[in-house]
Amino acid sequence: MNLTQDVVNMKARTSTLFSELQKTISSLPTVSEERKEVLQPLVNYIQEKLENKEMISLNFICTHNSRRSHLSQVWAQTMAYHYQIPNVNTYSGGTEATAMNSTVVKTLVDNGFKIQQLSDETNHIYAVKYADNIPPIIGFSKKYDDDFNPTSAFGAIMTCSQADEGCPFIAGADKRVPVTYEDPKLYDGTSLEKEKYLERSLEIAAEMHYVFSTVKA
Repeated sequence: MNLTQDVVNMKARTSTLFSELQKTISSLPTVSEERKEVLQPLVNYIQEKLENKEMISLNFICTHNSRRSHLSQVWAQTMAYHYQIPNVNTYSGGTEATAMNSTVVKTLVDNGFKIQQLSDETNHIYAVKYADNIPPIIGFSKKYDDDFNPTSAFGAIMTCSQADEGCPFIAGADKRVPVTYEDPKLYDGTSLEKEKYLERSLEIAAEMHYVFSTVKA
């Protein structure tokens, strides 16, 4: 292990999740047995990589890379850190690039994350932090095969049925796992928008919590 990684690991051992984020995690909904079956292939993939001492790269893919894939990327990285599962790097992408949805950003802030906007372009770039002294998650909309994302030896986690059906082949992926969610976009501009985005975020958080709490480090 190099010196840089030693420093990162030392910081990880001395840094905890933000207090508001811990409160959110402590009151997550229960994952159903049916959904646990859906998540088991993802648990198995992470466990196998861990036992083989390999890097665990997870690319969460949805059509526009604007809502569900970002929520999944952020919560998966957070839960991996929370349960001290090493060598996990999460990414997200779409079959096309649009922008990280502003209500997703607000929802994550409400969940307890600290988010800084890094650019003023239409496709904003955000730094999403879940703990002090830990590098932020970089969030922006991109295609799943963007240079920012891994090109080989990664798990392709399909978070919407359209992307799962529309991309029969993901180049470089050594595992493909469908873990689909209802699109909160259905409620954009309605009185239920804030509630439904929060509901989807907490559902994804609960499932990523289950996944990484089930993996044996």
